[in-house]
This record gives sequence, structure tokens and C-alpha cells, in this order.
Amino acid sequence: MSVRDFGVSIIQGVRERAADQAALFLTLYNFSQYNEEVGIMMKENTEHCCCEGCDSSPETLLGRIGELASEYRGKEGSLISVLHMAQGIYGYLPLEVQKTVADALDLPLSEVSGVVTFYSFFSTQPRGEHTIRVCLGTACYVRGGKKISERLQELLNVKIGDTTEDRKFTLEVARCIGACGLAPAMSIDGQVYKQVNPDKLEQILARYYDENAECS
Repeated sequence: MSVRDFGVSIIQGVRERAADQAALFLTLYNFSQYNEEVGIMMKENTEHCCCEGCDSSPETLLGRIGELASEYRGKEGSLISVLHMAQGIYGYLPLEVQKTVADALDLPLSEVSGVVTFYSFFSTQPRGEHTIRVCLGTACYVRGGKKISERLQELLNVKIGDTTEDRKFTLEVARCIGACGLAPAMSIDGQVYKQVNPDKLEQILARYYDENAECS
């Protein structure tokens, strides 16, 4: 290969990666513009329902996913958006959900599964109602981030990456959450808690149990 051809191949590769990133941004943006009906559907199925008679059986949820996803059949670049919608309704993306999406969009199951396993924001395992991320970047680690992680694992009786039995919390770690100056830090559903003290963790977690107290 000549130097010129090598240079052309590099430029072409950069352009292709840029195009892929742009496509991902557009699909995520389009997802945020879903109509009100889809937004309500996601909300109804990602929150714990306190009412009686609410049918949230797997069969019902799969039916809703198939019905909504079929509206996007033939629309180029809609797969990521539909998977986000499906995860919002079902909570995660097991094989049966992936099959439902593949059938609704008339796509090979292998293509759907490939996207699900490639992007970290999709999960094939059940996730908690709330996601805890403990920062283990350099600043947080040296100021006690590891102790925060260990204490949370003890309190929740889970390991990193696992979900509590009551599906309340999923525990993860992050390289950085943008609070290096006030380490150690952690976040719950994006809300950052700074200068976290291991002795205060029970108090922090209690807030998320108390929020649904009226449902009991």
C-alpha cells in the first residue's frame, strides 16, 4: 500500500467513525422527542405501581413493546431508540425482549443482540429502581472511595454490578463523576453526593426507601 493510499484509508476510517457517532446522537435525540403516549407508557412501567389491578405481567409488557416498536418498522436508525423504549418498559433487555423487538422491526435477532451487547447503557440483567455509582477515580480513591464502595456492598448485600433482591438499587463504579474537588463522591440516578462519609450512607439510602412509603 502506498503512503497516499494509507492516508486515504485513515481519513475514510475517521469519517466513518464520525458518521456513526452522529447517527447515535441523532437516534438518542429522536428518542427524547417521543410522543406523550410513549413517555407515559415508559413511566407507568418503570415505577412501582401502588394501585390494584395493574397488569404488568411479562406477557403484557412484551405485547406493549411489540405494539410500540412496530410503529418504527422500516424507519432507518430507529433500533437504538426502540431498545431504549423497550428497556424503559421492561426494565432490562433479556432475550425475549430482544426477540420481540427484532420481530416488530423485521430485523435479524443477531443485529438486535449485537447492539444490546455493544452499548453499555443497555442491560440484559434486571436492574434496580435506582442506580448507585461510586467514583473510584484517583481523587476519590485516595480519599476513601474504596471504603464507600465496601460499605455500600455491606449495606445492600450485593457485589459491584449486582442488583439488590428487592430491585431497589443497582450498584456500579465509575472512573469519574465530575466531583474530584469534593471527593469522595458517589451518585444515585445522576444526583451527586460529595464528600461522602461511610457513616452517612444509611441515611442517604433511607431517602430512597422513604419516597414510596405512601404505597405501603
